[in-house]
Amino acid sequence: MSRPIVGIIGNSYLMNDQYPTHTGGTMNSDAVANVSDCLPMLIPADPRYVSVEELLEVCDGFLLTGARPNVHPEEYGEAATDAHGEFDRARDAIALPLVRACVERGQPFFGICRGFQEVNVAMGGTLYPEIRDLPGRMNHRMPPDGTLEEKFALRHIVTLSEGGVFHRLMGAHEVMTNSLHGQGIKTVGHRIVVDGYAPDGTPEAIYVQDAPGFTLSVQWHPEWDAENDPVSRPLFEAFGAAVHAWSEGSGARLVQQSA
Repeated sequence: MSRPIVGIIGNSYLMNDQYPTHTGGTMNSDAVANVSDCLPMLIPADPRYVSVEELLEVCDGFLLTGARPNVHPEEYGEAATDAHGEFDRARDAIALPLVRACVERGQPFFGICRGFQEVNVAMGGTLYPEIRDLPGRMNHRMPPDGTLEEKFALRHIVTLSEGGVFHRLMGAHEVMTNSLHGQGIKTVGHRIVVDGYAPDGTPEAIYVQDAPGFTLSVQWHPEWDAENDPVSRPLFEAFGAAVHAWSEGSGARLVQQSA
């Protein structure tokens, strides 16, 4: 029996400063294939090549990955500044309506880092361009130097809402996570529930209230060492269970209940 398909939202990348590509980190595919037990399929997130309608038909679930480019602030009614960094307007044009369609249909998605931010923006929320510039906030960005292991090392606690969706899934009130992002949630989107915070008050775990499907999203990068990490593994297992349930026609049977 074939595995259900998880569409992994790809990113535009210019290889050697001249060759345009669509890319996706292999650790995303590792987590989808080996923990979620699904078939990973990289999506060229560009409306010139794919439509949301086609993706909903072909894929059973979606992984909204992290990326260097940020959601363009025009998507939440603000002007772009230097602090907002790079953009990928083609990905914006696919990912944001895809989130809204999945929420309505109950089709599962899992948002990571930029994907977490996309979910908030898709539901009407806004973002801070640079968390570390805010009074009282820590630097959440990836360390500039070191090995990959050092860059993805656990860096801070995330406190989960008592009895909430993530607390029930993790079996713990506090978890340790990595941190590799510059932006973060400013205003919370319609129906977005913040279910976990960093020590400085930065939202780290969200879901869409009363959505019929799996909508869990995190600001950190659980795809790193997902098979072995005690926080990452249950997230990808729960996502995989929801994708399998969708593929079998029974909807998302696991986890997603309003706290």
